[in-house]
Amino acid sequence: MTTTLTNTQARFLRGQAHDLKAMLQVGGKGITDALVAEVDAALEHHELIKIKVAADDRELRDTMIDDLATRTGAALVQRIGHVAVYYRPSTERRHIVLPRA
Repeated sequence: MTTTLTNTQARFLRGQAHDLKAMLQVGGKGITDALVAEVDAALEHHELIKIKVAADDRELRDTMIDDLATRTGAALVQRIGHVAVYYRPSTERRHIVLPRA
């Protein structure tokens, strides 16, 4: 299940993610099951994360970014160049309160 966001919520999350540093980097091996597990754990703990995708081909990079969002059930908040911001509410302890739609 993919998380969906309204424009107001996405704008709020972009502001929250501005000062974040990229937590993970997708390298030459692409998206592996181990990477998906790491992203899943990071989303559960932090809810909002940045990931750097090191692919030179733009179409491949966009495909990898979308695939990662689909496989983790996260919402793609923002994509700038090689960096993507993902959000998924934690099932254990939510600490980001989204504005209402």
